[in-house]
Amino acid sequence: MTLRRRTPWRRLAALLLALSAMPGGAAAQDPCADHIPQARPQNASRDIVGQDIDAIQERGYITIAVYEDFPPYSWMEEGEPTGIDVDIARLIADSLGVEARIKLVDAAETLDADLRNNIWQGPVTGGGVSNIMMRVPYDARFACRVEQVVFTGQYAAEEIAIAYGLSEYPEDPPTPPYFRFDTVAVENDSIADFYLGAFPGGQLRDQVRRHPTMAEAMASLNAGEVMAAMGPRAQLEYHADPAETGVHVPPLPGFAVGRWELGVGIHFAYRPLAYAVDDAIWAALDDGRIAAIHAAYGVTHLPPNR
Repeated sequence: MTLRRRTPWRRLAALLLALSAMPGGAAAQDPCADHIPQARPQNASRDIVGQDIDAIQERGYITIAVYEDFPPYSWMEEGEPTGIDVDIARLIADSLGVEARIKLVDAAETLDADLRNNIWQGPVTGGGVSNIMMRVPYDARFACRVEQVVFTGQYAAEEIAIAYGLSEYPEDPPTPPYFRFDTVAVENDSIADFYLGAFPGGQLRDQVRRHPTMAEAMASLNAGEVMAAMGPRAQLEYHADPAETGVHVPPLPGFAVGRWELGVGIHFAYRPLAYAVDDAIWAALDDGRIAAIHAAYGVTHLPPNR
């Protein structure tokens, strides 16, 4: 039996679908209006003790968790962590005057579990928490539910887009209704997969080609095996052949959450660290360093709503 590798986009799809189904009303004005405070967590890992900003600067390094095997955001290349999130993590560490120690971590079944394993409690077996976790989606309703984490430092946004072969669409780029007849590649169990599969009447299902990762979906487009691919814009741009491929953001009727903000997660007990990290990110957004990091990987930086 082949085990299906979890990717952050799979559990993000489940989170966004759940959030889009939450009732409106009072929550539209106060996202925490219907929240019931959680019981105080027990048996948290002892290794979080003493990791405030003063202790971090005294010891000279900060631990930062990023997702493994997740280009263009974070992956290993020639034995070294690389990617957009890795470069931003190092920028944060430089601002604090310490070394960045990057930890590449696997994605758990849910975002809640990622934060529990990497920020406020630690995994069940082996390893420990990190001071910061990168690429944490920000939603005010979700932030109310996870009281053990400070959600801050929004440094980019992500949105769903379509990559397409320029030779296949020489005039107008495709929109989802095109995929009644044209083939489109997606990452299996991703937001794009769920959206296309749920298109009214199941009209698009026969033309959807599912792949284990977005990189493989884009490889099939670059090889001419499909006419288009749908997924997060940054991944499409990074893996696209710019001479042969266009990328655009079409209207997505019925898509509840097609864009989301990305920031960092920090243990709730260390607010001064959270403030310092947010200041570092704000400064790097203001002077263009974060946009330049994205450009270095051939990716458009979408400024976050902060």
